Amino acid sequence: MHRRTWVARTALAATALACALASPLAFSQSKEIKIAHIYSKTGPLEAYGKQTATGFMMGLDYATGGTMMVAGKKLVVIEKDDQGKPDLGKSLLAAAYGDDKVDLAVGPTASPVALAMLPVAEEYKKILLVEPAVADSITGEKWNKYIFRTGRNSSQDAISNAVALDKAGITIATLAQDSAFGRDGVKAFKEAIKKAKLVHEEYLPPATTDFTAGAQRLIDKLKDQPGRKVIFIIWAGGNPFKIADMDLKRYGIEIATGGNILPAMAAYKQFPGMEGAAYYYFGIPKNPVNEAMVAQHYKQFKSPPDFFTAGGFSAAMAVVTALKKSNGDATANTLIKTMEGMSFDTPKGKMTFRKEDHQAMQSMYHFKIKVDPAFAWGVPELVREIKAEEMNIPIRNKR
Repeated sequence: MHRRTWVARTALAATALACALASPLAFSQSKEIKIAHIYSKTGPLEAYGKQTATGFMMGLDYATGGTMMVAGKKLVVIEKDDQGKPDLGKSLLAAAYGDDKVDLAVGPTASPVALAMLPVAEEYKKILLVEPAVADSITGEKWNKYIFRTGRNSSQDAISNAVALDKAGITIATLAQDSAFGRDGVKAFKEAIKKAKLVHEEYLPPATTDFTAGAQRLIDKLKDQPGRKVIFIIWAGGNPFKIADMDLKRYGIEIATGGNILPAMAAYKQFPGMEGAAYYYFGIPKNPVNEAMVAQHYKQFKSPPDFFTAGGFSAAMAVVTALKKSNGDATANTLIKTMEGMSFDTPKGKMTFRKEDHQAMQSMYHFKIKVDPAFAWGVPELVREIKAEEMNIPIRNKR
């Protein structure tokens, strides 16, 4: 009798244990942390996306000491290709959160895709770490509390470039893509200019290959202006530097722009002495993280890391730093509390997420282009590091 009772109780306990193990609570204690990386594997910004992916995986490896483990949990990365299409990016993020049950997401490459994705993060109440999409509105009027960004924003680009260009007696016209990236960039640049005069804004479709008509409008607006005349270019992908073929020197017109990927900077060799501000160039930052990334990239690819490789690496450093601080707790509320005001090391040095809008505050680099036969691109020589505290980056959200 007693034996039957013991057997029954044992069976009951085993059933209860099986139910408990199948419960949501047990699943929430998974030994994995799933991260979706949604970026342009293909599409107009494929080169940027692939660099980000390389940097992100390299950064996770570095930050975890080669283990891909944080607090006893395995980091699992699920990659998805948004092709640079906003609707696709939005649906991929929803599928990642809803079907793949990822804990957080990183990406995307293009600003229009990021803007489409922001409400999805809010709907699913999960973190989206934006890298490298740049538009101010991502951490501005379209922002919500689930959004963090390691990438620089348009204001950081604009204010740092204003350091190089904002001088009395200079007349500027802008050439930008007719997109969130281009228009937010010009808006921020206009706000940052205090001494120079801005006389024209030229917007062209993002896929433009023939710049003749736009260049002629820029020339007409600048050619009769006194003093230095500059066309400031804000462009992602393509080759807007073709406008130099229209003999700008004849009108005394210069070109200025920010940093870019190394293949795009091949065009910079036409403009020795050109000034601007860069988010990253592998030869500029001097710190252990950058040295490690550069060494590993040369070892793996026989080439230096590029502009967006550093961004992906920075995003990985932010993710791992946050997860270490939270002891592997990847729930959104815990991560938000952990990441607000959090500082973390990157190839650019220390970054800090601003509490008000979750934008990473970071240094930028004022450069002057030098032509060196040893390099296929115009080399951006450092004029000076523009530290985060020197740039008054507006808080544009309505929190």
